[in-house]
Amino acid sequence: MSRIGRLPVPIPSGVKVDVSAGKMKVTGPKGTLEQDFDRDLTIKIEQGEAVVMRPHDRPAMRAKHGLVRALLANMVEGVTQGFEKFLEIQGVGYRAAMDGKNLTLSVGYSHPVKIPAPDGVAFTVDGNTIIKISGIDKQKVGQAAAEVRAWRKPEPYKGKGIRYRGEHVRRKVGKAGTK
Repeated sequence: MSRIGRLPVPIPSGVKVDVSAGKMKVTGPKGTLEQDFDRDLTIKIEQGEAVVMRPHDRPAMRAKHGLVRALLANMVEGVTQGFEKFLEIQGVGYRAAMDGKNLTLSVGYSHPVKIPAPDGVAFTVDGNTIIKISGIDKQKVGQAAAEVRAWRKPEPYKGKGIRYRGEHVRRKVGKAGTK
């Protein structure tokens, strides 16, 4: 049995989980999420918990078992608490600002970079250097954070760029001087 897949997913009060024909739908106080999954797997909801079960132990099915359970757990967490990622900007003259719902970055290019907020994701800027990306879908929040970071990844010599909060960037020594 999969160690992740066999764990039941607790369903808090106020959250409704509907499962039908390879589709799961989770509704909660923050919104609604839908996800398709393999029709061979079954999800049983009883006593405030959801349990994912598989028909056989072939490797592909075992992998899907853990995946579907993790997706369901993330959906339940997303509609109750939501997800957020923080990005930090480091570098002289590097800053971020909000332009309506869109994010505007000044990160060393000759022009400001405008990033539209994807559906279900919200950007907020604290000060000029901290970007908060929040939403109910874990995948969309992570993807939006990766796309913002991709505009100026941290470089190893001076450490300038956009990094995740708590990310450690290994620094390299610059050119060695001549004798």
